[in-house]
Amino acid sequence: MPRFAPATRLETHEVTNQPPEFGERDLYATDTALREAVRREGGDWLDGPLTALGTACGSEEMLDLGDIANRNPPELVRFDRYGRQIDEARFHPAYHRLMAAAMDHGIHDIAWRADRPGGHVGHAAMLAVFTQTEAGVMCPINMTYAAVPALRTQPEVAEPWLNKLIGGTYDAPLRPIAEKAGITLGMAMTEKQGGSDVRANTTRAERATDGWRLTGHKWFCSAPMSDGFLTLAYVGDGLTCFLVPRITPDGERNAIHVMRLKDKLGNKSNASSEIEYHGAFAWMIGEPGRGVRTIIDMVHHTRLGTIAGTLGIMRRALAEAVHHVRHRRVFQKTLIDQPAMAAVIADLAIEYEAAAAMVMRVARAFDDEPAFARIAVALAKYWLTKRCANFVYECMECLGGAGYVEEAPLARYYREAPLNAIWEGSGNVIALDILRTLAKEPEAGQALFAELATARGSDARFDGEVAALQDRLAKGLPSESEARFIAERLALLLQASLLIRHAPAAVSDAFIATRIAGEGGRSFGILPPSSDIATILSRQ
Repeated sequence: MPRFAPATRLETHEVTNQPPEFGERDLYATDTALREAVRREGGDWLDGPLTALGTACGSEEMLDLGDIANRNPPELVRFDRYGRQIDEARFHPAYHRLMAAAMDHGIHDIAWRADRPGGHVGHAAMLAVFTQTEAGVMCPINMTYAAVPALRTQPEVAEPWLNKLIGGTYDAPLRPIAEKAGITLGMAMTEKQGGSDVRANTTRAERATDGWRLTGHKWFCSAPMSDGFLTLAYVGDGLTCFLVPRITPDGERNAIHVMRLKDKLGNKSNASSEIEYHGAFAWMIGEPGRGVRTIIDMVHHTRLGTIAGTLGIMRRALAEAVHHVRHRRVFQKTLIDQPAMAAVIADLAIEYEAAAAMVMRVARAFDDEPAFARIAVALAKYWLTKRCANFVYECMECLGGAGYVEEAPLARYYREAPLNAIWEGSGNVIALDILRTLAKEPEAGQALFAELATARGSDARFDGEVAALQDRLAKGLPSESEARFIAERLALLLQASLLIRHAPAAVSDAFIATRIAGEGGRSFGILPPSSDIATILSRQ
């Protein structure tokens, strides 16, 4: 809770030269790069809902709830006191309040309720803003959003679920969805023996009179308290997609057994689990044997959430660093006025500006640019999640010891930083997916280079790199050992093209010099002497 007038005159010393509390700020309106990108890619209509969310999420109360939810992680309760099996994750009240706030603001369904372009931009921006308060609850919220396209492939099954999802509010207790004010949905794909290689799955589905029955296990099932899960199981030799409800049509608990909750590095507020299906009831979604194609729509949309969540982690870390260095004095100057620190903050700000531009441009593509969205979201996931952990560390270092304690949020966000790089396909999986997309979906590569071409003629360094990479790809698909190089270069060029067109020249020039032309270093804070650091910092 907000602290009233903490004592600063102690018995041995007076507490001075410390920054004020971080909270009571609009996390959206104070983020110049994000707000510009949202209005450009999604429209001015998003200012209203995002300002409301930014004000709520930046309040001391909400920031405190985020801290409490992570200090009190969920616990698995296998049986009730009478010995009846319930398999429930029990959450602290702070988690439930955060989930309710997220759904009240429509993060889960703004993309599907919007009657104009920009709904996916709204979803991504809201997810990024809320992540600054608490990242874990965004996992079930994002999966609920992402389930809609896959469900729509089976309208007769999906209708009652979509009616409760779109426009729904948070309703935690387990009961039939017809009795609920809103629902959440999860995903359970990977198994112990295969991981990302879902073709190695062993879960099987057998026909029953009222639907299908699934038997098998899932190695990672995030948000096991969701009302239903999209999952994969074999029908004969064909991997098929199914919707598995927590409550069966006859009103019984489904045979989904939670074996344990994962003890994770971060993401502590959110329950991730290992589950088993013991003849669990399910409905088929999509065609038999086409399960990967069906569920890939959900995977595709969850990728948008992973990059938006990464953006939110980066922003909170940067905002904490900027807040500290603007109030802390060292050697007769505030830290931000010390040239070495100014260079570090400016370099971090450049990185964040490029990330914000990229995420919002990718989100816009989800409206009506499927080819570009397909490859651009993979590029963004690969590159932004790779950069995040070191970005957060560098922000933590700006605070010194004050950042390396659990009272500060940076320790929590440092633990959170690797998650989005690992969840739903780690670096090699995504980089190889990019190579396959370039080979098998030429329209995606064409859309990407058409996007890069819109910035042609403004910077010779950028033009030369684009031409060189085009020539390289024209000679044939690179080997798998080069997958990461191709992914990195394409991602950097996409960011550069966006900054050239939309950011101040000080930002785009410094980005191209350090990330494209090789004038930077291997750590943050190494900028060319010609960099306009004052202009870059003025946007923070």
